[in-house]
Amino acid sequence: MLLQISHARSEPAAHVERAKLILAVTTGASSTAAARAVGRRANDPVADLVRRFNQKGLPAIEPQHGGGDRIQYDPLECARVLREFRRSPDREQDGTSVWSLTALQRALRQAPDGLPTISPYVIGQILHDAGYTWQRNRTWCQTGEVQRKRKSGPVTVTDPDAEANKP
Repeated sequence: MLLQISHARSEPAAHVERAKLILAVTTGASSTAAARAVGRRANDPVADLVRRFNQKGLPAIEPQHGGGDRIQYDPLECARVLREFRRSPDREQDGTSVWSLTALQRALRQAPDGLPTISPYVIGQILHDAGYTWQRNRTWCQTGEVQRKRKSGPVTVTDPDAEANKP
């Protein structure tokens, strides 16, 4: 599998490079020689990659967290944001009929099981990662789905290529 990834043109460049590094080390090259073979100067990241590959297997070629602040919200908290987003806002309780990022932030911060420090930027990132995009009419919509007016009434049309275009 590593050999296929190392020659693949459709794989991300980082995956191809990491596969080549692991293959070079498994064929007997030193970490330094493997690093130089793919154009790197340092051999420490190569040793770390090989160690991670020995522990995790093929998922080790996926990029890891690249530094900076730690990732703050776990999958359960992201699911909480999405659950709140999918709930239709109540005009009386939420003060709006359509979710905006700040209205969603306010609702999440005030909820008993909410997220008291969440920002609109993080909410936007979570929604974008879940496949939603901000539309011109200032509402969030599922990517690849659109409401069309027909003589028989509104119809939801789904783009068959939308799944392939998601990040």
